[in-house]
Amino acid sequence: MEANNKWWLAHYPAGIAHEIDLTRYTSLNEMADESFAKFGARAMYTCLDKTLTFREVDQLSAAFGAWLQSLGLKQGARVALMMPNLLQYPVAILGVLRAGYVVVNVNPLYTPRELEHQLNDSGSEAIVILENFATTLQSVIARTAIKHVVLASVGDLLGFPKGMITNFMVRKVKKAVPAYNLPGHVAFNDTISDGRTMTLNRPTLGPEDVAFLQYTGGTTGVSKGAVLVHANIYGNCLVSEAWLNPAMLDTSKGPPPDPMVIVCALPMYHIFSLVTCMWLAIKMGGHNILIPNPRDLDGMIKAIGKYRFNLFPAVNTMFNRLVNHAGFRELDFSGLRVSNGGGMAVQRAVAEKWLSLTRTPIVEGYGLTETSSGATCNPVMSNEYTGDVGMPMPSTEISIRDDNENEVPVGQSGEICIRGPQVMRGYWQRPQDTAAVMTRDGFFKSGDIGVMLPNGHVKIVDRKKDMILVSGFNVYPNEIEDVVASCPGILECAAIGVPDEKTGETVKLFIVKSDPALTEETVRAYCRKNMTGYKNPKFIVFCESLPKTNVGKILRRELRDKEPTLKA
Repeated sequence: MEANNKWWLAHYPAGIAHEIDLTRYTSLNEMADESFAKFGARAMYTCLDKTLTFREVDQLSAAFGAWLQSLGLKQGARVALMMPNLLQYPVAILGVLRAGYVVVNVNPLYTPRELEHQLNDSGSEAIVILENFATTLQSVIARTAIKHVVLASVGDLLGFPKGMITNFMVRKVKKAVPAYNLPGHVAFNDTISDGRTMTLNRPTLGPEDVAFLQYTGGTTGVSKGAVLVHANIYGNCLVSEAWLNPAMLDTSKGPPPDPMVIVCALPMYHIFSLVTCMWLAIKMGGHNILIPNPRDLDGMIKAIGKYRFNLFPAVNTMFNRLVNHAGFRELDFSGLRVSNGGGMAVQRAVAEKWLSLTRTPIVEGYGLTETSSGATCNPVMSNEYTGDVGMPMPSTEISIRDDNENEVPVGQSGEICIRGPQVMRGYWQRPQDTAAVMTRDGFFKSGDIGVMLPNGHVKIVDRKKDMILVSGFNVYPNEIEDVVASCPGILECAAIGVPDEKTGETVKLFIVKSDPALTEETVRAYCRKNMTGYKNPKFIVFCESLPKTNVGKILRRELRDKEPTLKA
Protein backbone atom coordinates (compact mmCIF):
# COMPACT_ATOMS: atom_id res chain seq x y z
CA MET A 1 0.00 0.00 0.00
CA GLU A 2 1.11 3.63 -0.43
CA ALA A 3 2.40 5.22 2.73
CA ASN A 4 0.85 7.89 4.90
CA ASN A 5 0.83 11.66 4.40
CA LYS A 6 3.64 12.52 6.86
CA TRP A 7 1.14 13.48 9.55
CA TRP A 8 3.97 13.58 12.10
CA LEU A 9 5.18 16.86 10.62
CA ALA A 10 2.46 18.60 12.64
CA HIS A 11 4.54 17.68 15.73
CA TYR A 12 7.89 18.76 14.27
CA PRO A 13 10.24 20.98 16.28
CA ALA A 14 10.03 24.64 15.29
CA GLY A 15 12.50 25.87 12.74
CA ILE A 16 13.38 22.53 11.12
CA ALA A 17 12.65 22.19 7.42
CA HIS A 18 10.30 19.38 6.48
CA GLU A 19 12.13 18.72 3.21
CA ILE A 20 15.78 19.15 2.31
CA ASP A 21 17.13 20.34 -1.04
CA LEU A 22 19.01 17.26 -2.19
CA THR A 23 20.13 18.86 -5.46
CA ARG A 24 22.69 21.06 -3.70
CA TYR A 25 25.54 18.67 -4.52
CA THR A 26 26.22 16.09 -7.21
CA SER A 27 28.80 14.10 -5.22
CA LEU A 28 30.60 13.84 -1.89
CA ASN A 29 33.69 15.14 -3.65
CA GLU A 30 31.88 18.37 -4.45
CA MET A 31 30.79 18.74 -0.82
CA ALA A 32 34.33 18.05 0.43
CA ASP A 33 35.87 20.51 -2.03
CA GLU A 34 33.49 23.21 -0.82
CA SER A 35 34.57 22.65 2.78
CA PHE A 36 38.27 22.47 1.96
CA ALA A 37 37.97 25.91 0.35
CA LYS A 38 35.80 27.35 3.13
CA PHE A 39 37.58 25.99 6.22
CA GLY A 40 41.18 25.63 4.99
CA ALA A 41 43.09 26.71 8.12
CA ARG A 42 40.64 25.17 10.58
CA ALA A 43 41.52 22.03 12.57
CA MET A 44 39.87 18.98 10.99
CA TYR A 45 41.27 15.93 12.81
CA THR A 46 43.31 15.44 15.96
CA CYS A 47 44.73 12.05 16.92
CA LEU A 48 47.50 11.20 19.37
CA ASP A 49 48.03 14.96 19.86
CA LYS A 50 48.70 15.59 16.16
CA THR A 51 46.28 17.92 14.35
CA LEU A 52 45.60 18.15 10.61
CA THR A 53 43.80 21.15 9.12
CA PHE A 54 41.25 21.02 6.33
CA ARG A 55 43.94 22.30 3.96
CA GLU A 56 46.38 19.59 4.98
CA VAL A 57 43.77 16.85 4.59
CA ASP A 58 42.89 18.28 1.17
CA GLN A 59 46.54 17.99 0.09
CA LEU A 60 47.16 14.57 1.64
CA SER A 61 43.99 12.99 0.24
CA ALA A 62 44.65 14.45 -3.22
CA ALA A 63 48.14 12.95 -3.14
CA PHE A 64 46.83 9.56 -2.07
CA GLY A 65 44.11 9.67 -4.71
CA ALA A 66 46.63 10.54 -7.42
CA TRP A 67 48.83 7.63 -6.34
CA LEU A 68 45.85 5.24 -6.52
CA GLN A 69 45.08 6.45 -10.04
CA SER A 70 48.68 5.71 -11.04
CA LEU A 71 47.96 2.01 -10.40
CA GLY A 72 45.68 1.96 -13.44
CA LEU A 73 42.51 1.03 -11.55
CA LYS A 74 39.33 1.71 -13.49
CA GLN A 75 36.76 4.20 -12.18
CA GLY A 76 34.45 2.41 -9.76
CA ALA A 77 37.13 -0.06 -8.59
CA ARG A 78 36.72 -1.13 -4.97
CA VAL A 79 39.42 -0.25 -2.45
CA ALA A 80 39.27 -1.84 1.02
CA LEU A 81 40.29 0.13 4.11
CA MET A 82 41.10 -1.77 7.30
CA MET A 83 42.11 0.64 10.06
CA PRO A 84 41.01 2.04 13.41
CA ASN A 85 40.47 5.77 13.95
CA LEU A 86 43.85 7.14 12.92
CA LEU A 87 44.65 10.22 10.82
CA GLN A 88 45.34 7.98 7.83
CA TYR A 89 41.77 6.68 7.78
CA PRO A 90 39.84 9.81 6.71
CA VAL A 91 42.72 10.76 4.41
CA ALA A 92 42.39 7.35 2.72
CA ILE A 93 38.58 7.54 2.50
CA LEU A 94 38.73 10.95 0.86
CA GLY A 95 41.58 9.87 -1.42
CA VAL A 96 39.69 6.83 -2.67
CA LEU A 97 36.53 8.82 -3.41
CA ARG A 98 38.34 11.76 -4.99
CA ALA A 99 40.10 9.31 -7.33
CA GLY A 100 36.73 7.95 -8.47
CA TYR A 101 36.82 4.65 -6.62
CA VAL A 102 34.55 2.92 -4.10
CA VAL A 103 35.40 2.57 -0.41
CA VAL A 104 34.95 -0.85 1.22
CA ASN A 105 35.25 -0.31 4.98
CA VAL A 106 36.54 -3.36 6.87
CA ASN A 107 36.50 -4.01 10.61
CA PRO A 108 40.20 -4.35 11.56
CA LEU A 109 39.34 -7.00 14.14
CA TYR A 110 37.93 -9.34 11.50
CA THR A 111 39.12 -12.93 11.46
CA PRO A 112 40.75 -14.28 8.27
CA ARG A 113 37.45 -15.96 7.30
CA GLU A 114 35.49 -12.71 7.65
CA LEU A 115 38.10 -10.68 5.79
CA GLU A 116 38.28 -13.18 2.93
CA HIS A 117 34.50 -13.11 2.55
CA GLN A 118 34.33 -9.32 2.40
CA LEU A 119 37.24 -8.90 -0.01
CA ASN A 120 35.86 -11.53 -2.36
CA ASP A 121 32.25 -10.41 -2.11
CA SER A 122 33.21 -6.81 -2.88
CA GLY A 123 35.80 -7.67 -5.54
CA SER A 124 38.30 -5.32 -3.91
CA GLU A 125 41.50 -4.87 -5.94
CA ALA A 126 43.48 -2.81 -3.42
CA ILE A 127 43.62 -2.55 0.34
CA VAL A 128 45.00 -0.07 2.87
CA ILE A 129 45.59 -1.91 6.13
CA LEU A 130 47.26 -1.09 9.43
CA GLU A 131 50.37 -3.23 9.83
CA ASN A 132 49.07 -4.56 13.17
CA PHE A 133 46.56 -6.63 11.17
CA ALA A 134 48.80 -7.56 8.23
CA THR A 135 49.01 -11.24 9.26
CA THR A 136 45.25 -11.55 8.84
CA LEU A 137 45.54 -10.37 5.24
CA GLN A 138 48.60 -12.54 4.62
CA SER A 139 46.63 -15.68 5.43
CA VAL A 140 43.93 -15.01 2.80
CA ILE A 141 45.33 -12.69 0.13
CA ALA A 142 46.17 -15.52 -2.30
CA ARG A 143 42.46 -16.40 -2.44
CA THR A 144 41.31 -12.84 -3.21
CA ALA A 145 41.52 -10.37 -6.10
CA ILE A 146 43.78 -8.01 -4.16
CA LYS A 147 46.64 -6.76 -6.37
CA HIS A 148 47.87 -3.77 -4.38
CA VAL A 149 48.61 -3.59 -0.64
CA VAL A 150 49.30 -0.35 1.23
CA LEU A 151 50.59 -0.82 4.78
CA ALA A 152 49.94 1.93 7.29
CA SER A 153 51.58 2.23 10.69
CA VAL A 154 50.27 3.99 13.79
CA GLY A 155 52.98 6.67 13.54
CA ASP A 156 52.20 7.70 9.97
CA LEU A 157 51.33 11.41 9.69
CA LEU A 158 52.44 12.14 13.28
CA GLY A 159 55.61 13.85 12.05
CA PHE A 160 59.22 13.46 13.14
CA PRO A 161 60.30 12.36 15.69
CA LYS A 162 56.94 11.44 17.20
CA GLY A 163 55.95 9.10 14.38
CA MET A 164 59.21 7.18 14.60
CA ILE A 165 58.99 6.90 18.40
CA THR A 166 55.36 5.81 18.23
CA ASN A 167 56.14 3.07 15.71
CA PHE A 168 59.05 1.84 17.82
CA MET A 169 56.79 1.61 20.87
CA VAL A 170 54.02 -0.20 18.95
CA ARG A 171 56.37 -2.65 17.21
CA LYS A 172 59.15 -3.29 19.73
CA VAL A 173 57.81 -2.47 23.17
CA LYS A 174 54.12 -3.38 22.94
CA LYS A 175 54.89 -6.02 20.28
CA ALA A 176 51.54 -5.22 18.66
CA VAL A 177 52.71 -5.97 15.10
CA PRO A 178 53.04 -9.72 14.49
CA ALA A 179 55.59 -10.73 11.86
CA TYR A 180 54.11 -10.68 8.35
CA ASN A 181 55.11 -11.36 4.76
CA LEU A 182 53.29 -9.35 2.09
CA PRO A 183 55.63 -9.09 -0.92
CA GLY A 184 55.24 -5.93 -2.96
CA HIS A 185 53.42 -3.90 -0.33
CA VAL A 186 53.88 -0.12 -0.26
CA ALA A 187 54.16 2.02 2.87
CA PHE A 188 51.33 4.54 3.32
CA ASN A 189 53.72 7.47 3.73
CA ASP A 190 55.44 6.49 0.47
CA THR A 191 52.13 6.69 -1.38
CA ILE A 192 51.74 10.24 -0.07
CA SER A 193 55.24 11.35 -0.99
CA ASP A 194 54.96 9.79 -4.46
CA GLY A 195 51.44 11.14 -4.94
CA ARG A 196 52.56 14.69 -4.22
CA THR A 197 54.55 14.57 -7.48
CA MET A 198 51.45 13.51 -9.45
CA THR A 199 48.26 15.26 -10.50
CA LEU A 200 44.85 14.06 -9.32
CA ASN A 201 42.55 13.62 -12.31
CA ARG A 202 39.13 14.60 -11.04
CA PRO A 203 36.55 12.06 -12.23
CA THR A 204 33.06 13.01 -13.33
CA LEU A 205 30.74 11.63 -10.65
CA GLY A 206 27.01 11.89 -10.14
CA PRO A 207 24.60 11.37 -7.26
CA GLU A 208 23.98 7.73 -8.21
CA ASP A 209 27.61 6.69 -8.45
CA VAL A 210 28.56 4.20 -5.73
CA ALA A 211 30.60 5.71 -2.88
CA PHE A 212 30.67 2.92 -0.27
CA LEU A 213 30.05 -0.78 -0.04
CA GLN A 214 29.18 -0.72 3.64
CA TYR A 215 28.93 -4.23 5.00
CA THR A 216 26.26 -5.16 7.49
CA GLY A 217 27.57 -6.26 10.85
CA GLY A 218 26.73 -9.90 10.30
CA THR A 219 24.87 -10.00 13.63
CA THR A 220 21.86 -11.43 11.77
CA GLY A 221 23.59 -13.73 9.30
CA VAL A 222 26.07 -13.46 6.42
CA SER A 223 27.53 -9.99 6.01
CA LYS A 224 26.17 -8.24 2.90
CA GLY A 225 27.41 -5.08 1.19
CA ALA A 226 24.91 -2.24 1.31
CA VAL A 227 25.36 -0.14 -1.84
CA LEU A 228 25.52 3.48 -0.68
CA VAL A 229 25.76 6.06 -3.44
CA HIS A 230 27.10 9.60 -3.11
CA ALA A 231 23.54 10.97 -2.74
CA ASN A 232 22.86 8.64 0.20
CA ILE A 233 25.72 10.06 2.23
CA TYR A 234 25.53 13.75 1.36
CA GLY A 235 21.74 13.55 1.62
CA ASN A 236 21.99 12.20 5.14
CA CYS A 237 24.55 14.89 6.00
CA LEU A 238 22.17 17.63 4.86
CA VAL A 239 19.30 16.05 6.78
CA SER A 240 21.43 15.61 9.91
CA GLU A 241 22.78 19.17 9.73
CA ALA A 242 19.24 20.55 9.61
CA TRP A 243 18.27 18.42 12.62
CA LEU A 244 21.39 19.28 14.64
CA ASN A 245 21.52 23.03 14.02
CA PRO A 246 19.00 24.12 16.69
CA ALA A 247 21.36 22.83 19.41
CA MET A 248 24.57 24.01 17.77
CA LEU A 249 23.20 27.50 17.10
CA ASP A 250 21.50 27.86 20.50
CA THR A 251 22.85 31.00 22.22
CA SER A 252 21.29 30.24 25.61
CA LYS A 253 24.34 28.07 26.37
CA GLY A 254 26.79 30.71 25.19
CA PRO A 255 28.22 31.52 21.77
CA PRO A 256 27.67 28.74 19.19
CA PRO A 257 30.74 26.49 18.95
CA ASP A 258 33.05 27.47 16.10
CA PRO A 259 34.24 24.96 15.20
CA MET A 260 32.04 22.19 16.50
CA VAL A 261 34.25 19.69 18.36
CA ILE A 262 33.22 16.05 18.02
CA VAL A 263 34.32 13.08 20.11
CA CYS A 264 34.95 10.39 17.48
CA ALA A 265 35.27 7.31 19.68
CA LEU A 266 33.06 5.11 17.52
CA PRO A 267 35.10 3.52 14.70
CA MET A 268 34.68 5.24 11.36
CA TYR A 269 34.29 1.93 9.57
CA HIS A 270 30.85 1.79 11.24
CA ILE A 271 28.09 3.69 9.45
CA PHE A 272 27.03 5.65 12.56
CA SER A 273 30.47 7.20 13.01
CA LEU A 274 31.21 7.42 9.28
CA VAL A 275 28.25 9.76 8.75
CA THR A 276 27.73 11.44 12.14
CA CYS A 277 31.41 12.07 12.87
CA MET A 278 33.33 12.14 9.61
CA TRP A 279 30.97 13.40 6.91
CA LEU A 280 28.79 15.66 9.03
CA ALA A 281 31.94 17.35 10.34
CA ILE A 282 33.21 17.82 6.79
CA LYS A 283 29.94 19.51 5.87
CA MET A 284 29.83 21.70 9.01
CA GLY A 285 33.54 22.45 9.38
CA GLY A 286 33.80 20.36 12.53
CA HIS A 287 36.89 19.19 14.40
CA ASN A 288 37.00 15.44 15.13
CA ILE A 289 38.99 14.12 18.09
CA LEU A 290 39.87 10.63 16.83
CA ILE A 291 40.05 7.86 19.45
CA PRO A 292 41.96 4.84 18.04
CA ASN A 293 41.06 2.51 20.93
CA PRO A 294 37.86 3.43 22.83
CA ARG A 295 38.28 0.38 25.05
CA ASP A 296 41.21 2.20 26.66
CA LEU A 297 38.99 4.50 28.72
CA ASP A 298 41.89 6.16 30.52
CA GLY A 299 43.54 7.08 27.22
CA MET A 300 40.26 8.24 25.72
CA ILE A 301 39.41 10.44 28.70
CA LYS A 302 42.88 11.98 28.64
CA ALA A 303 42.51 12.76 24.93
CA ILE A 304 39.06 14.38 25.06
CA GLY A 305 39.75 16.16 28.36
CA LYS A 306 41.89 18.69 26.46
CA TYR A 307 38.88 19.98 24.53
CA ARG A 308 35.54 21.64 25.20
CA PHE A 309 33.66 19.08 23.12
CA ASN A 310 30.19 19.75 21.72
CA LEU A 311 28.93 16.55 20.05
CA PHE A 312 29.31 13.08 21.56
CA PRO A 313 27.94 10.20 19.46
CA ALA A 314 28.09 6.83 21.23
CA VAL A 315 26.28 3.57 21.89
CA ASN A 316 24.65 2.56 25.17
CA THR A 317 27.56 0.40 26.33
CA MET A 318 30.03 3.27 25.87
CA PHE A 319 27.81 5.76 27.70
CA ASN A 320 27.46 3.19 30.48
CA ARG A 321 31.18 2.55 30.87
CA LEU A 322 31.97 6.27 30.88
CA VAL A 323 29.45 7.32 33.55
CA ASN A 324 30.86 4.59 35.77
CA HIS A 325 34.46 5.82 35.32
CA ALA A 326 35.79 8.20 37.99
CA GLY A 327 38.07 10.02 35.55
CA PHE A 328 35.24 10.79 33.14
CA ARG A 329 33.19 12.33 35.92
CA GLU A 330 35.92 14.95 36.37
CA LEU A 331 35.68 16.31 32.81
CA ASP A 332 34.23 19.67 31.78
CA PHE A 333 30.84 19.14 30.12
CA SER A 334 29.96 22.82 29.80
CA GLY A 335 30.44 22.77 26.02
CA LEU A 336 28.40 19.63 25.38
CA ARG A 337 25.42 20.42 23.15
CA VAL A 338 24.27 16.99 21.91
CA SER A 339 24.89 13.44 23.11
CA ASN A 340 23.73 11.29 20.22
CA GLY A 341 22.78 7.70 21.05
CA GLY A 342 22.39 5.03 18.39
CA GLY A 343 23.53 1.59 17.24
CA MET A 344 21.53 -0.17 19.97
CA ALA A 345 18.81 0.67 22.47
CA VAL A 346 19.72 3.30 25.07
CA GLN A 347 18.64 2.04 28.48
CA ARG A 348 16.78 4.36 30.84
CA ALA A 349 19.17 3.71 33.76
CA VAL A 350 22.16 4.70 31.64
CA ALA A 351 20.39 7.75 30.16
CA GLU A 352 19.44 9.03 33.61
CA LYS A 353 23.01 8.68 34.92
CA TRP A 354 24.36 10.46 31.84
CA LEU A 355 21.89 13.33 32.18
CA SER A 356 22.67 13.70 35.89
CA LEU A 357 26.39 13.89 35.19
CA THR A 358 26.59 15.93 31.97
CA ARG A 359 23.33 17.94 32.16
CA THR A 360 22.82 16.95 28.53
CA PRO A 361 20.31 14.21 27.70
CA ILE A 362 21.13 11.35 25.35
CA VAL A 363 19.26 12.17 22.14
CA GLU A 364 18.47 8.74 20.79
CA GLY A 365 18.13 8.11 17.09
CA TYR A 366 17.64 5.12 14.86
CA GLY A 367 19.06 3.87 11.61
CA LEU A 368 20.82 0.97 9.98
CA THR A 369 23.72 0.34 7.64
CA GLU A 370 21.13 0.09 4.87
CA THR A 371 19.85 3.61 5.67
CA SER A 372 23.28 5.30 5.79
CA SER A 373 22.74 5.57 9.55
CA GLY A 374 20.05 8.04 10.66
CA ALA A 375 16.38 7.70 9.76
CA THR A 376 14.76 8.99 12.97
CA CYS A 377 15.98 11.09 15.88
CA ASN A 378 14.69 12.79 18.98
CA PRO A 379 14.66 16.60 18.86
CA VAL A 380 18.11 17.84 19.84
CA MET A 381 16.62 20.43 22.20
CA SER A 382 15.03 17.70 24.32
CA ASN A 383 15.71 17.99 28.02
CA GLU A 384 14.88 14.45 29.05
CA TYR A 385 15.14 10.80 28.07
CA THR A 386 12.09 9.80 26.03
CA GLY A 387 12.54 6.04 25.73
CA ASP A 388 11.85 6.19 22.00
CA VAL A 389 13.97 6.91 18.91
CA GLY A 390 12.31 10.15 17.91
CA MET A 391 10.66 11.34 14.72
CA PRO A 392 11.30 10.71 11.04
CA MET A 393 14.02 13.11 9.93
CA PRO A 394 13.44 15.64 7.12
CA SER A 395 12.64 14.16 3.70
CA THR A 396 12.18 10.77 5.41
CA GLU A 397 9.08 8.60 5.76
CA ILE A 398 8.41 5.88 8.33
CA SER A 399 5.65 3.34 7.79
CA ILE A 400 4.77 0.62 10.33
CA ARG A 401 3.56 -2.44 8.44
CA ASP A 402 2.24 -5.93 8.95
CA ASP A 403 3.59 -9.05 7.25
CA ASN A 404 1.48 -8.28 4.16
CA GLU A 405 3.05 -4.81 3.82
CA ASN A 406 -0.15 -3.09 4.95
CA GLU A 407 0.29 -0.05 7.19
CA VAL A 408 -1.04 -0.62 10.70
CA PRO A 409 -2.85 1.98 12.83
CA VAL A 410 -0.96 4.40 15.07
CA GLY A 411 -0.06 2.67 18.34
CA GLN A 412 -0.04 -0.82 16.84
CA SER A 413 3.23 -2.71 16.45
CA GLY A 414 4.61 -3.83 13.12
CA GLU A 415 7.77 -3.80 11.05
CA ILE A 416 9.48 -0.42 10.73
CA CYS A 417 9.78 0.48 7.04
CA ILE A 418 11.82 3.46 5.79
CA ARG A 419 11.81 5.54 2.62
CA GLY A 420 14.08 8.52 2.07
CA PRO A 421 17.31 9.86 0.59
CA GLN A 422 19.44 7.75 2.92
CA VAL A 423 18.10 4.32 1.88
CA MET A 424 20.64 2.13 0.06
CA ARG A 425 20.29 1.15 -3.57
CA GLY A 426 20.42 -2.54 -2.66
CA TYR A 427 22.81 -5.26 -1.55
CA TRP A 428 25.91 -5.66 -3.70
CA GLN A 429 25.29 -8.33 -6.35
CA ARG A 430 22.43 -9.85 -4.32
CA PRO A 431 19.21 -9.02 -6.20
CA GLN A 432 17.14 -11.62 -4.35
CA ASP A 433 18.24 -10.34 -0.95
CA THR A 434 17.51 -6.80 -2.10
CA ALA A 435 14.03 -7.72 -3.29
CA ALA A 436 13.32 -9.39 0.04
CA VAL A 437 13.86 -6.18 2.01
CA MET A 438 12.13 -3.66 -0.27
CA THR A 439 8.38 -3.10 -0.42
CA ARG A 440 6.47 -2.65 -3.63
CA ASP A 441 6.34 1.12 -3.03
CA GLY A 442 10.02 1.57 -2.28
CA PHE A 443 10.31 1.28 1.49
CA PHE A 444 13.18 -0.59 3.14
CA LYS A 445 11.97 -3.27 5.57
CA SER A 446 14.20 -2.91 8.61
CA GLY A 447 13.52 -6.20 10.38
CA ASP A 448 12.79 -4.21 13.54
CA ILE A 449 9.45 -4.20 15.33
CA GLY A 450 8.17 -0.81 16.42
CA VAL A 451 5.15 1.42 16.92
CA MET A 452 4.36 4.95 15.79
CA LEU A 453 3.17 6.97 18.77
CA PRO A 454 0.46 9.67 18.56
CA ASN A 455 3.12 12.40 18.88
CA GLY A 456 4.88 11.20 15.73
CA HIS A 457 7.70 9.45 17.57
CA VAL A 458 8.79 5.89 16.82
CA LYS A 459 9.35 3.38 19.59
CA ILE A 460 11.45 0.30 18.93
CA VAL A 461 10.04 -2.88 20.39
CA ASP A 462 12.77 -5.27 19.24
CA ARG A 463 14.37 -7.14 16.38
CA LYS A 464 12.04 -9.61 14.72
CA LYS A 465 14.65 -12.34 15.08
CA ASP A 466 15.38 -11.55 18.74
CA MET A 467 11.77 -11.83 19.85
CA ILE A 468 11.15 -14.62 22.37
CA LEU A 469 7.87 -16.55 22.14
CA VAL A 470 6.83 -17.75 25.61
CA SER A 471 3.61 -19.77 25.62
CA GLY A 472 2.35 -17.72 22.68
CA PHE A 473 3.28 -14.38 24.28
CA ASN A 474 5.75 -12.08 22.54
CA VAL A 475 8.63 -11.19 24.86
CA TYR A 476 11.12 -8.56 23.73
CA PRO A 477 14.70 -8.71 25.05
CA ASN A 478 15.03 -4.91 24.92
CA GLU A 479 12.25 -4.53 27.48
CA ILE A 480 13.75 -7.13 29.81
CA GLU A 481 17.22 -5.63 29.54
CA ASP A 482 15.90 -2.13 30.17
CA VAL A 483 14.18 -3.26 33.37
CA VAL A 484 17.04 -5.41 34.63
CA ALA A 485 19.67 -2.72 33.92
CA SER A 486 17.91 -0.53 36.49
CA CYS A 487 18.49 -3.09 39.23
CA PRO A 488 21.23 -1.86 41.62
CA GLY A 489 24.47 -3.80 41.27
CA ILE A 490 24.15 -4.57 37.55
CA LEU A 491 26.63 -3.12 35.06
CA GLU A 492 25.09 -4.61 31.90
CA CYS A 493 22.91 -7.50 30.82
CA ALA A 494 21.54 -9.39 27.84
CA ALA A 495 18.44 -11.56 27.41
CA ILE A 496 17.93 -14.37 24.91
CA GLY A 497 15.33 -17.04 24.29
CA VAL A 498 16.19 -20.70 24.88
CA PRO A 499 14.10 -23.79 24.11
CA ASP A 500 11.70 -24.98 26.78
CA GLU A 501 9.56 -28.14 26.68
CA LYS A 502 6.59 -26.54 28.41
CA THR A 503 6.50 -23.02 27.00
CA GLY A 504 8.28 -23.39 23.66
CA GLU A 505 10.85 -20.80 24.68
CA THR A 506 11.86 -19.18 27.94
CA VAL A 507 14.05 -16.26 28.95
CA LYS A 508 17.71 -16.64 29.84
CA LEU A 509 19.49 -13.66 31.32
CA PHE A 510 23.23 -12.92 31.28
CA ILE A 511 24.48 -10.36 33.82
CA VAL A 512 27.76 -8.53 34.40
CA LYS A 513 27.88 -7.29 37.99
CA SER A 514 28.99 -3.86 39.16
CA ASP A 515 28.49 -5.01 42.77
CA PRO A 516 30.16 -8.36 43.55
CA ALA A 517 27.65 -8.89 46.39
CA LEU A 518 24.69 -9.04 44.00
CA THR A 519 22.83 -12.37 44.25
CA GLU A 520 20.59 -14.28 41.89
CA GLU A 521 17.70 -14.03 44.34
CA THR A 522 18.00 -10.25 44.44
CA VAL A 523 17.73 -10.15 40.65
CA ARG A 524 14.78 -12.53 40.62
CA ALA A 525 12.94 -10.48 43.25
CA TYR A 526 13.53 -7.32 41.22
CA CYS A 527 12.23 -9.01 38.06
CA ARG A 528 9.13 -10.34 39.82
CA LYS A 529 8.37 -6.85 41.09
CA ASN A 530 8.78 -5.16 37.71
CA MET A 531 7.67 -7.68 35.06
CA THR A 532 4.77 -10.03 34.52
CA GLY A 533 5.42 -13.72 35.11
CA TYR A 534 6.10 -14.99 31.58
CA LYS A 535 8.74 -12.26 31.05
CA ASN A 536 10.75 -13.30 34.10
CA PRO A 537 14.03 -15.11 33.36
CA LYS A 538 14.03 -18.82 34.06
CA PHE A 539 17.83 -18.94 33.89
CA ILE A 540 20.28 -16.36 35.20
CA VAL A 541 23.99 -16.49 34.47
CA PHE A 542 26.59 -14.15 35.96
CA CYS A 543 29.56 -13.56 33.68
CA GLU A 544 32.66 -11.39 33.44
CA SER A 545 31.70 -9.80 30.13
CA LEU A 546 29.24 -9.96 27.24
CA PRO A 547 30.18 -10.58 23.59
CA LYS A 548 30.03 -7.33 21.62
CA THR A 549 30.80 -5.94 18.22
CA ASN A 550 33.73 -3.55 18.10
CA VAL A 551 31.21 -0.71 18.28
CA GLY A 552 29.84 -2.08 21.55
CA LYS A 553 26.58 -3.64 20.35
CA ILE A 554 25.82 -6.76 22.39
CA LEU A 555 25.80 -9.90 20.23
CA ARG A 556 22.73 -11.81 21.32
CA ARG A 557 23.24 -14.14 18.38
CA GLU A 558 26.61 -15.22 19.77
CA LEU A 559 25.02 -15.93 23.14
CA ARG A 560 22.37 -18.03 21.40
CA ASP A 561 24.87 -19.88 19.22
CA LYS A 562 26.83 -21.00 22.27
CA GLU A 563 23.68 -21.98 24.15
CA PRO A 564 22.95 -25.72 24.50
CA THR A 565 19.34 -26.85 24.49
CA LEU A 566 17.86 -26.41 27.95
CA LYS A 567 14.86 -28.30 29.19
CA ALA A 568 12.43 -27.49 31.97
